[in-house]
Parts: sequence; C-alpha cells; structure tokens
Amino acid sequence: MPLLNVRELLPFPNGDNTSHTIINGVDFNLTALKFFNYTIYSNNTISNRSKCYLIFDQFKPHMFSNGSWVNGSTCYIPYYGIKTRGYASIAFGTAFGMSIMFTLINLRKHGKRFVREDKRFRIVGRRWQWYWMLFAAACGMISCLTGIDVDRNYLQDLSIILQSFFFTLMVPGTLAMVWESVRHWGSWQERQLVDVDPYSYPDDDTRTRTEFWLPLMFYLIAWLNFFMTIPRSWNAFRQQNTPEQQRDIAAPAATNNRTKAGAIIAAVAWFIIVYSLWHSLKHYKRRNTGFFGKINGFCRDCPTKLFVVIILLAVRVAYGLASAWIFELTIMKDDVMIGWPFGLGYGPILAIIIVFEVFGYIEENEDKVIMEQRRLRGIEHDRELNLTKKPGWWNKNFTNRFKSDDERLRDMAAIDNSGATTTTTRRQPQNIEMGDMTLRNRSRSRPPEDPFRDQSSSENSRQSSVAVGARLDPSRTESDAASAKSGLTGRTLTAEQMANARPQNVRSMLDV
Repeated sequence: MPLLNVRELLPFPNGDNTSHTIINGVDFNLTALKFFNYTIYSNNTISNRSKCYLIFDQFKPHMFSNGSWVNGSTCYIPYYGIKTRGYASIAFGTAFGMSIMFTLINLRKHGKRFVREDKRFRIVGRRWQWYWMLFAAACGMISCLTGIDVDRNYLQDLSIILQSFFFTLMVPGTLAMVWESVRHWGSWQERQLVDVDPYSYPDDDTRTRTEFWLPLMFYLIAWLNFFMTIPRSWNAFRQQNTPEQQRDIAAPAATNNRTKAGAIIAAVAWFIIVYSLWHSLKHYKRRNTGFFGKINGFCRDCPTKLFVVIILLAVRVAYGLASAWIFELTIMKDDVMIGWPFGLGYGPILAIIIVFEVFGYIEENEDKVIMEQRRLRGIEHDRELNLTKKPGWWNKNFTNRFKSDDERLRDMAAIDNSGATTTTTRRQPQNIEMGDMTLRNRSRSRPPEDPFRDQSSSENSRQSSVAVGARLDPSRTESDAASAKSGLTGRTLTAEQMANARPQNVRSMLDV
C-alpha cells in the first residue's frame, strides 16, 4: 500500500460528444455528472463528497441520468492485502479475547463467598477488579479486530475510527482496573487484621476518612479523563487521503486541547493510585525507620504484582502524554509506525491483564484464607487452654455431613412423621402401658393424737431425740415421730390396762 493515496482534481475525458464522457471504458452522461457534482480524482475515484466509487481496472460502474448507480464499488472497500498493522491487530485481538476467558475463571474463583459477608468488607469489592479487566479486554479486542482493515481499505473509513475510539476507551478502564486492585489489597490487609482483633482499627480516624475520599477522587478524575477524550467528533480521522488532509484535519483533531487535558488527567489518576498503595503500606504493614529501612520495608511488604502493574501503567500513561503532542506516535494516524501504538499502547495493558491472570491463578480465595487463619488460631487457643478436640468420627451423626440437601430434607420430614430420624431408629422408645400405683398414705396410718393428754418425761426426751434425728435425716422424721407415740391416746382402756397404766400427773384443771 502506498503511504498516501494522493488525490487531485482531473478533468473529465472526452467522449463521443460534448455531453458525454468515457471513464474506464464506460460511457457517462456528462451533464448528469455535473448536475450531481461528481468529480474525478487522480486516485482513480469519482465522488461528490457523499458518494465515492472506484473507476479503475475491473471497477466499471455506470450512472443513470437520475443519479442512481449500478455495478459500483465504494471507495472504502478492503482492496489491499493485510499488512503489518493487520497482523499485529490479529495477534493482540486474539490475546485480549483469550484473556476474557481466564478473567471469567478467576472471577468465579475469587468472587465466591464462603463466609458470612461483613458490611465493612463487601464481596463486590474484590470483584470490581475483574469487572474492569473484562471491560478493558473487550475494548482491546474490538479495537484490534476493527483495525485489521485500516491497511486494507482503499480509502479510510469506519475502521480507523472504531480502532481509535476503543483504543482511547481502554485508558479509563485500565486505570480503574489497577486502582481497584490496589484499593482492594489495602482492604484485604485490613480485613485480616480486623478478623484477629475487631477493635484494632477505629472507624472515625484519619485513615478511615482518607479511604473514604480516595475512591471518590479517583473516579472523579477517571470520569474527567473519559469526558475529555471520548465525547468528540471522530470523523476527522477519516480525512487522511492526502498530506494536506493529514496536516490540516487529522493532526489537529488528534492533538487538540481535549486530548492533552485527558492525558494529563490520566497522569493525575496514576499518582492517586501510587498514593493509595503508600497509604495501605503505611497503615497495614510494619513501619521501618531510616531511609534504607523504608526501602527494605517497601521491597518486603509491597506485592510484586502491584509494583509491576503500576510500572506498566506508567508506561501507558507516558505514551498517552507523548502522543497527545506528537501526531506521528498516535494510532489515529493511518500510516503510523506500529511499534509505537502496539508496543506502548496495547502492550502495557495486555501485560497488566496477564499479570493479574497469573497471580489470580496462584492466589487462593480470600474467604478460604480467612477460614484457614481462623482454624489455625483456634488450634493455637486450644493448645494454650490444654483442650483436645474429639475427632470427627466421634460424633454419632458423622455420616450426615456427607448427605445432600435432599437427603437432609427427607430426614427432617421423617422427624415430623415418626419423631426420630433413621439414624436413631434403634433408640426409639417402646409403648408402655401405665397402671395404678398403690401409694402409702402416712397421715392415715399414723395413730391419732389426743390433744388433752400430756406425755411423760421419757416420751418428751424420746420425742426430742427423734426431732434431732429428724433434723439430721428429714426423710425419717414422720416415721420416727409416729413410732415414738405411746399408742394409748384415743383408745378404750380395759380394767387390766388401767391397773397397769402409770399414774398421771395433774398440773392444771385442763388435765382432769
């Protein structure tokens, strides 16, 4: 493909008469061509600025007097073969498409919930990174696949617009992707410390206020970047058919003030990401004193993946700043040297996604890590208290843990119907018919007492001993007291019994 399809106005060739012209062996009505403002250009096209047709080699269109065309081929068809830009677009587009599959796998792995969700640490917080990765990869795939026809089109049309649009749209998505990764890493460090001691970090200190305002500031900056670079006229990038069009139309549109402001805003968002990482290291990792001590602490505590992706993001932001001032570096130029946009534009973003995919495959789900940490802390606490847990098979319902949900529901229904599960069938109580039980009424078997008779001193002493014994053994109080009576009260005495009876001491008129 030539660097440019140089286009100049040409006069209509002569025909059979003054009202006709012959173009590529086809006879045209010259009056109709001039009426519809058609002009022949030196790049073998005929156009009136709304329609454009090829008029060389096998392209032989015909126009009727009413302005309609037959057998016409538009100027924007893929005419040339795939060049270097097309091959690079296929390679990067395929890589971005494959990354979407691995991102979905990691999203399923790290987005699952295994413990009760805490209001302070929402599960969606660790999913946002993968959502933005899907967005950035989709934009990269669309941008690359639509860029295949940029080298193939005879004249530039929609392909370069779509490639430039989604290439620019990748920047705020990539910024948000890296931001969510850095922010969530700090939240993950806090969650591990709070899980050990819920009162280790208060909710109303400077740290909390900083973590509240930083996301708002970042997304405001990212939205400004989107607002400065996306809502604009993209038709100017089609006008690159001559050097004059590139210089006067495409270059000013690619390096205008909105593009420069968007690049500067992206750099500000990058600094906010770096500050967020420093904030997390300061509050959730061990502090070091001295210059070299802080460097050693940073190398020890800073995650490798975050350090790498921040460096790669800096490369992409720097390329955006350079291309905002130098038109020869931007992908919006149709004959740009592809090493600039693909090596410094697509390359860092694809490398960031690959780094996240690799570490997402290596790292474990955070809920599972929390469960393992709790288990280890429980073992340590049991060791301190000299407690030994019984093995799992010690439980009589050990087999129930392997049952499915339907089997557990059937066991619950069995409880309602029979009062016991199948595992306790052998222990079900048998039916027992209860009969009347004969109980002894001690109050009736005790002889009645005579309220008008005094007891002798021996009986009083015996009753006192019985009372002491009753206090020592309350269960024997009633029986011993009953046996201590003389048994004469309330009976009809005979003459022999009266003779043998001991004399009664009369102390008052009541004893008579």
